[in-house]
Amino acid sequence: MMPILSILIFLPLIFALVIAVLPQHYTTYFKWITLGVTGVELVLCSYLYFSFDKTALSYQFQEQLDWITLPLGALGVGSIDYLLGIDGISLPMVLLAGIVMFVGAISSFEIKDKQRGYFGLYLLLTGSVIGCFVALDMFLFYLFFEFMLLPMYFLIGIWGGPRKEYASIKFFIYTLVGSLFILLVMIGLYLSVIDPVETAVQMGLIMDKSQVTPELITQIQQLLAEGKILPEQLVHTFDLRFMADAANFVGDSWLHKAAEVAMGDFSIRAIAFLLLIAGFAIKLPAIPVHTWLPDAHVEAPTPVSVVLAGILLKIGGYGFLRIAYPIFPEQATHYASLIACIGAVSIVYGAYNALAMKDLKKMIAYSSVSHMGFVMLGVASITSQGVNGAVYQMFSHGILSAMLFLLVGVLYSRTHDRQIDSYQGLASKMPVYTGFVALTFFASLGLPAFSGFIGEFFTLAGAFNTPLLPKWITVLGAFGIVLGAGYFLWTLQRMFFGNFWSKYELSLLPDLNVREKIMLFPLAILAIAFGIFPQLLLDVTNETVSQFLTLFV
Repeated sequence: MMPILSILIFLPLIFALVIAVLPQHYTTYFKWITLGVTGVELVLCSYLYFSFDKTALSYQFQEQLDWITLPLGALGVGSIDYLLGIDGISLPMVLLAGIVMFVGAISSFEIKDKQRGYFGLYLLLTGSVIGCFVALDMFLFYLFFEFMLLPMYFLIGIWGGPRKEYASIKFFIYTLVGSLFILLVMIGLYLSVIDPVETAVQMGLIMDKSQVTPELITQIQQLLAEGKILPEQLVHTFDLRFMADAANFVGDSWLHKAAEVAMGDFSIRAIAFLLLIAGFAIKLPAIPVHTWLPDAHVEAPTPVSVVLAGILLKIGGYGFLRIAYPIFPEQATHYASLIACIGAVSIVYGAYNALAMKDLKKMIAYSSVSHMGFVMLGVASITSQGVNGAVYQMFSHGILSAMLFLLVGVLYSRTHDRQIDSYQGLASKMPVYTGFVALTFFASLGLPAFSGFIGEFFTLAGAFNTPLLPKWITVLGAFGIVLGAGYFLWTLQRMFFGNFWSKYELSLLPDLNVREKIMLFPLAILAIAFGIFPQLLLDVTNETVSQFLTLFV
């Protein structure tokens, strides 16, 4: 079988190297190379979507190679695998990445300076983003998670606005701190979890991994629980599949369920879970670790804002579902109210800030904080509706936020002014542009028949139907929808209705050109299609979410 997932990762990396070595007189081709590569990526992501077996419970399109095996003496054997795969939770994110990176490549045609560096970094970012969503080895996930910092730092710091240095450093430091939290837990998990298959090989029970049976794995887990495996025979692993099974934890390890190691009133497992939540919440971002996002969005060029809001924020929510919750289900249940409360406060606080913003890009940045709060609320509910809704909300927000930042970029490319008060009555002079803005605003505020409604509806339904959360948290989150309608409709009223007025001459405000329509029209179709036919995504996620919820029984 063709290694599609590896191609998705390494194709952009290879062509980033090609751009780096091409002679300078090929500069005009850099954008076309990037567009072609991201186009191929989108085709492959679409193939994964249409080829995905919606009834299967196991990971699909798996690729596994032994990467690093290191004898550690009394600590056993260290094993790191090149392990890729997708399921119903990761597939929507991979598809979203393909869509957003392709649209961002089209938007990047407006970049005129230092094109070699820009398009090379953009392709590096493309490969690392997709790598995060398909990695099933935590070490591999962490490599891609960290590697994203480099291209984003330079894309903001070199091609950004007047305060680009401040914004890029703030983004880097915040994300790096979150990465360190994840790293600490990753090391602890590695020392606590074994690979029962590799351990069986190390013990001489089988010759190679192809001979393993379910009965043998059960036997190894029983021997592990009884302490009958020598320490030097234990093969430790970063495999997320094994980390999600409590039977693979070494009995005397700190992160074993029965471990009594504690720091004050918190068990080590509780601390590890909270560190993961903090690390991924920074990426989401959630209140109060959100302040890097508005600065990054305001200073970033339009294509980078599209990628940042459309796909990078989703890695935070994905980390909850792929790593934190499956490995620490008891702690996830225990801290459900705390996580849901942070999500609800993010919804309301982000919306209130959006109401106060005069900069259109900053308003949309705070709206992202608000909308990603629904993801935390849905995940915290630990219900089928809530978790399905959280995945749907991430996908929907990726499409809609990409549209919103593209639309802001249209105005900014014409006047270099994003102030809401600088425009009035644009509908009479830019009717096509106004139509796309109205559609995107209505979809973002959660109007039925748009994808935004589906995500918000299911997250709130899941939060209402779970005994884990007090009802006031869900009511508080629902109030954010009202505030969302307020800042979107108020902005629409002030900028697009009434008599035309602008600080700029009418000749500077032409309607959408062909390139802009090519970017916006497919996204608008997706926002409507996934709003009218939610089964397009729910059929993909439902079986995986059902299996995910068995961890909490």
